[in-house]
Amino acid sequence: MLSSLQIENVAVIQKAEVHFKPGLNVLTGETGAGKSILIDSINAILGNRTSKDLVRTGASKAVIRAAFEEVPGTVLDSLEKAGYERSDALMLSREITAEGKSTCRINGMPATAAVLRELCGGLININGQHDSVGLLNPARHLGILDDYAQNSVEFQDYYVLYRELVRIKRELDAMITDEAEKQRRIDLLSYQVQEIEDAGLTAGEEQTLESRRKILANASAIRDKIAQSYALLSGDDEASGAVDLLGEASNAVDAAAQLDDALAGASSQLLDLYYNAKDVAADLIGRLDSYDTNDAELDEIEQRLDLIYKLKRKYGDTVEDVIAFGQNAREELERIQSSQERHDHLQAEKLRLYALAREKAEALTQTRLRAFEELNKRISGTLDFLNMPGVRMTLRHTRGPLASHGQDSIEFYISTNPGEAPKPLAKIASGGELSRITLAIKNAMADKDAVPTVIYDEIDSGVSGKAAGRIGEVLRQSAQGHQILCITHTAQIAALADCHLLIQKNVANDRTYTEIHPLDEEGRVEALARLISGDHVTELSRANAREMMGLGAK
Repeated sequence: MLSSLQIENVAVIQKAEVHFKPGLNVLTGETGAGKSILIDSINAILGNRTSKDLVRTGASKAVIRAAFEEVPGTVLDSLEKAGYERSDALMLSREITAEGKSTCRINGMPATAAVLRELCGGLININGQHDSVGLLNPARHLGILDDYAQNSVEFQDYYVLYRELVRIKRELDAMITDEAEKQRRIDLLSYQVQEIEDAGLTAGEEQTLESRRKILANASAIRDKIAQSYALLSGDDEASGAVDLLGEASNAVDAAAQLDDALAGASSQLLDLYYNAKDVAADLIGRLDSYDTNDAELDEIEQRLDLIYKLKRKYGDTVEDVIAFGQNAREELERIQSSQERHDHLQAEKLRLYALAREKAEALTQTRLRAFEELNKRISGTLDFLNMPGVRMTLRHTRGPLASHGQDSIEFYISTNPGEAPKPLAKIASGGELSRITLAIKNAMADKDAVPTVIYDEIDSGVSGKAAGRIGEVLRQSAQGHQILCITHTAQIAALADCHLLIQKNVANDRTYTEIHPLDEEGRVEALARLISGDHVTELSRANAREMMGLGAK
């Protein structure tokens, strides 16, 4: 539960520390005193979206800290899995700068707002002033029913089948079903596969062919350069070649080395050069015959390269791309040719899954129908107590096509007077009736909800007198198993509080300051008297307040 809340520089609250107790905590104060700021602060500490507008004018940042005790095990498990310390005492903090930057911490460790929202959302359930209006939206009714039914197992059993059914259906829809189109595709793929296979392409072939074409096209020039090089190396009858000159140089240096050992290295190097040059000359003369002009081979290469060029224009930028295209086309052709068998298999699987999904959807439906019967009894009992004895809810339910949520279309209908046909909530309920219906639903859901702290922001909107007193009694009953925080303007509810907090707005030095005060017995009497009679508090209103508190204590 929420044990304390510290607020600094949040809107009109310069600094405040609020301590809450188990049971029913009420917050009262004039309109505009800052009660909504408390809700905004709690929303912020839970990681919900906020803005720099929350920062008090002139302050560099707003700081919110919240301490929790008796933290639910599910929240502790989530925190532990995320790497945070497991402790029954939990401290959350959030700072919002005037520039809009946000810093969050969980037990002193850094966290993001998204992490706060994900891990700590199970600490507090906030029912705002607009929740009653939200009840008018039929799209929310199924969620309410599922929350009460606690049917997550049944839903998961159905949803697994439904997802697989959708996958199978999509695959079926993607298959070519038009026979004429199928045949056209088969003909095209067959032609492409045959054309590529007939070419007999190999990876790297184009580069090899281009290299050979270059040699054949320049065979005469290559032979001339080889002959020239050989002549320079070997010499002729009129002049010595490089080989002979190297031999002479080697002999000369060798003779000198006999006289000076320091020349031995040069002698050895020259001898190596002589033999290398002699080997090169022999190799060159041996290669001459391989560079004969071959017009027939060159023509064949040109034709092959032309074929490769045409295939590349159709199927890819490289030979490897063409080969890959052919492989893919072959695989697609095989799939299409065997698609009827695959189609028949998928169709059978679809029918099987559909039957199973329908079965699981019906099981899910039954959990919802049983839940509504039980929920309706509890709601009706609470509404009777809340001075709405003639109000009865019914369920408008139809079975439809399978969807992600099942087969059910659900909407709550209501009859506010005996003998009247049930109609949608939006067409029947007034503001005060909606508040009480919302409370009746929340009260019925209380023992299904593991969230320890529930906040009601003006749940008494549109009601007064006896109905307000009854709302207070329902809240006090709910507070036996939960911590309830209730913002109220009615004395009947405030009189039943286990903890009464007064929110006051003051102006000093042209600045607005909001303060939050826990009230003792006399303070409660004064606050209740002001709720009863306004600014003109009398002894009679004080006596009335004491009487209400006394009745509430019984």
